[in-house]
Amino acid sequence: MRSFRIGSLFGIPIKLDITFLVILPAFAWLIASQIADLTPVLNGLLGTELTIEPLTTGVTPWLLGLTAAIGLFGSVLLHELGHSLVAIRYGFPIDSITLWLLGGVARLTDQPTNWRQELTIAIAGPIVSVGLGVAFYALTVVVPAFLEPVQFVLAYLAVINVMLAAFNLLPGFPMDGGRVLRAILARNRPFAEATAQAAQVGKVVAMFLGLIGLLGFNIILIAIAFFIYITATSEARQTELQAAVEGITAEDMMTPVGALDTVSPDSTVTELLDSMMTQRHTGYPVVEDGSVVGIVTLEDVRPVAPADRDSTTVREVMTDHLETVSPNDDAMEALIALQRNDIGRLIVLDEDGQFAGLVTRTDVVTALSIGFVRSTREYGGVSEPEEQVDEPTKPLNRPRW
Repeated sequence: MRSFRIGSLFGIPIKLDITFLVILPAFAWLIASQIADLTPVLNGLLGTELTIEPLTTGVTPWLLGLTAAIGLFGSVLLHELGHSLVAIRYGFPIDSITLWLLGGVARLTDQPTNWRQELTIAIAGPIVSVGLGVAFYALTVVVPAFLEPVQFVLAYLAVINVMLAAFNLLPGFPMDGGRVLRAILARNRPFAEATAQAAQVGKVVAMFLGLIGLLGFNIILIAIAFFIYITATSEARQTELQAAVEGITAEDMMTPVGALDTVSPDSTVTELLDSMMTQRHTGYPVVEDGSVVGIVTLEDVRPVAPADRDSTTVREVMTDHLETVSPNDDAMEALIALQRNDIGRLIVLDEDGQFAGLVTRTDVVTALSIGFVRSTREYGGVSEPEEQVDEPTKPLNRPRW
């Protein structure tokens, strides 16, 4: 998502996605255009005595629509904050909260695999939404009757927050209800198996919501259904991947420094190409005085003209910005680092900062392949160790409507 930061709450960066600038006025218009229909509904649900005429005169409906839309997204933000504060309490950092087209996304840099923790984090958002609904209803009751526009906005937010909580509790993994379902399933089965089963339920829910959206020509509902289906599939695969590499570290995958072929920064490009041809490598750590100072690959030397290869040194073409991991970092962290930086090699540095080895993309793929075979079970996924432990994952997005 392309987003920009607008501030922070409790140390958590708050961001707005570009799509929010489209959906906010769209919701404001939608609410404003439906005030005449919404008013009797609110009266029936909350016992208010709102009248349509003063709410639909002049620019009043558009002001009410904008205010209610801002209140709605503010409620979504507080919903996400509920998840985030509980996650932080359990020691899981929050990268950011972003408001976007489908509501809000709390990006956890780590994801709990303990079912009790996941259950508590998942249920926190709906509890906040219900609490907001009760608070807005209480304000609706105490606001004087002559302030009907204020009553309308408060009544609308009271109802919409309860609806928000109810919708999120649908078992459409990775929505809150889907995560609650996974937590319950994970009580007596491997976490990866629980994820796979919750994801299957989520896909069914997504198809059901998509069908309703198609029949009702509701584009937002169709978008949410598509998002749930894709994300459920992605997270199930992600969890299987994590289980496959459980216990595998960078030290297990790396080629130790003593077994590595390296080059000197003072070698010429011609000498480097000769080494590549002889040793069948397309990339080397560049080592000087026992310390790694860079990485040089075939792509780095391609731009060098043949006539200049004898006079151009490795130091001139190498990459000196090194992505590193420690020997104890797990395979998942190494994979994420490779993907995030779109590189093929990671330097392994020990606790003293000394060059310990090299992990390549091929090393990680080999470890994953072995891990998948090692951990395959009857249900078609992967198992997890007998004792569950919390482990880092990639950030997950969750729809919040």
